[in-house]
Amino acid sequence: MSTPQPAYLQPLGDGVYAIDTGFHRDEFDAAYLVVDEGRAAFIDTGTDFAVPRHLAALQALGLGTDAVDWIIPTHVHLDHAGGVGGLLAHLPRARVLVHPRGARHLVDPQQLWAGATAVYGEATMVQTYGRIVPVPADRLLESRDEMTLPLGGRTLRLIDAPGHARHHHAIWDERTRGWFTGDTFGLSYREFDGPQGAWVLPSCTPVQFEPDALASTLDRLLATDPACMYLTHYGRVQGVARLAAQFREQLVQMVALGEATPAGPDRHAQLKHGLLDIHRRSALAHGCPLPVAQIDELLALDVELNAQGMAVWLDRRARG
Repeated sequence: MSTPQPAYLQPLGDGVYAIDTGFHRDEFDAAYLVVDEGRAAFIDTGTDFAVPRHLAALQALGLGTDAVDWIIPTHVHLDHAGGVGGLLAHLPRARVLVHPRGARHLVDPQQLWAGATAVYGEATMVQTYGRIVPVPADRLLESRDEMTLPLGGRTLRLIDAPGHARHHHAIWDERTRGWFTGDTFGLSYREFDGPQGAWVLPSCTPVQFEPDALASTLDRLLATDPACMYLTHYGRVQGVARLAAQFREQLVQMVALGEATPAGPDRHAQLKHGLLDIHRRSALAHGCPLPVAQIDELLALDVELNAQGMAVWLDRRARG
C-alpha cells in the first residue's frame, strides 16, 4: 500500500519522478525514479545522505525494494553517484549500470574519495558526502554506446556523452521523449526561471572538461528532437531548443575567455570574474527576475567550480 508522498518526491508524469536529494539546498540536486509496469530504476542518487529519501519514495509509491532493477548514475561525480553503493545494499534485485570509465571507481572508491578530499579537505568531505559504499563487482554492468535497456514496458537507451566528464553517459526515454542528462546539458536552477521558463548554464567542473566533446554531445542529444531534459541540477526543463542556444552561446564565450586568460597566479580570479560576467549577462538577458546580488550569490559555487575546471582544461591543452 502506498503512503502519502513526501514533499521531496515530485511526479513528472508517465512514470517519472524527481527526488530532491537535499544536497546543499532545496532544488539543487535531483535523482530520478522511473517506474513502469511495477519495475523501477533510479537515475543518479545524490550522496549517501539521500538513501533514506529514495527508500521512502519507493514506499510512498507502493513499491517494494525488490521492484528496483537498476541504479544508473550518469557519471561518478559524488553529487550524482555518492549514494549508489549505500542504496544498492537495500535493493536485493538491482544492478548498477555505469559508464565503463567510471566502473572501477564504484567498485573501489578510494581514489575517487582521495581526489575529492584533495580539493575540499577530509572534514568537508565527511560533512558533505558522508561515506561511499563500494559496489560489488558482480552487481555492476558497464554501459556501451547505443545500448538499450528494458524497464517494464518501456525501453531506455544510453549513449556515450563526454565533455563534462569522460565517464558520462546520457539516458534516453522514448516514452517521454526526454534525456536524463546528468551535467551534459548544464545546470538550471528554478530561482532563475523567467517569463520564458527555465535558464541554463554549462557546467565544466574538474577535471575532464572538453568543450569540443561537450558541443558534440549536445548535438547528439538534440538530434532526437527531445521534448524535455531531466537535469540533475535541477529538474525537468522544456523549451529545449531555446535552452540549447543559451548553452552554446555561453560555452563559446567560456572558451574565448579561457583562451584570452594567461596562465599565472591571477588566472583563477580572472576566470571567476569573467565566468560570472558571462553567466550573469545571460541570465539577465533571459529575463531572470532576481536582483544582481542574488544572481551572483546563487552562481558563486558553480563559478568557482567552473573556473577550476577551465584551468585544468587549459593546462592540459598547453601540455599538448
